[in-house]
Amino acid sequence: MIVHRSGTVALIGGADVPSEVMRLALSLGERTIAADGGAATALAYGVVPEAVIGDFDSISDEVRTALPKSVLHPVTEQDSTDFEKCISRIDAALIVGAGFSGARVDHQLAVCNVLVRWPARRCVLIGADDAIFLAPPTMALDLPQGCRVSLFPMGAVEGRSDGLNWPIDGLTLTPDGQIGTSNFAVGPVNLTVTTPKLLVILPVEHLGQVADMLLSNPARWP
Repeated sequence: MIVHRSGTVALIGGADVPSEVMRLALSLGERTIAADGGAATALAYGVVPEAVIGDFDSISDEVRTALPKSVLHPVTEQDSTDFEKCISRIDAALIVGAGFSGARVDHQLAVCNVLVRWPARRCVLIGADDAIFLAPPTMALDLPQGCRVSLFPMGAVEGRSDGLNWPIDGLTLTPDGQIGTSNFAVGPVNLTVTTPKLLVILPVEHLGQVADMLLSNPARWP
């Protein structure tokens, strides 16, 4: 581990981060970490990251010289993305990531892959419109009626739901079969799933409630 924190950390990636998204991430993160080229984004917003982790193929010499050498943590192996290099080396109660979505669909898919392969890490990623996180074994959110609740399986997963317009009870969700996008809340949502394979995508305005749920939820994946 490179970063040990008992609270929440903001993790800044190299994709574009609108000012409102950065504000949300920094408002929740007690410390700021950057993934490779995300260091330039952090500095552009006047934030010096506590640590910069990555293979450093996207960080300029100018940014390197602007940072104390003690915060630079190069990881040279090429078998993982910079996001995974960070997730695997940050021990925190919650990671709020910004700058990990954008025009590159392959990058977005790789990020989703990492969320599922590191289920013990509690992480929510935010963009201009969405907040995305791995569903814990059980969760409850008091969402308004009509709120979009998209469920996307990254592997075979079953579960039960209350408060969704289309319940998932009795279904086996799979990425090449039944999925759950564009579902919506008809009341408070309760969800139970059998395995750490289901991504939940909500409007980003519910980030605060999602963060509170992930921080306080005793149900965890090993």
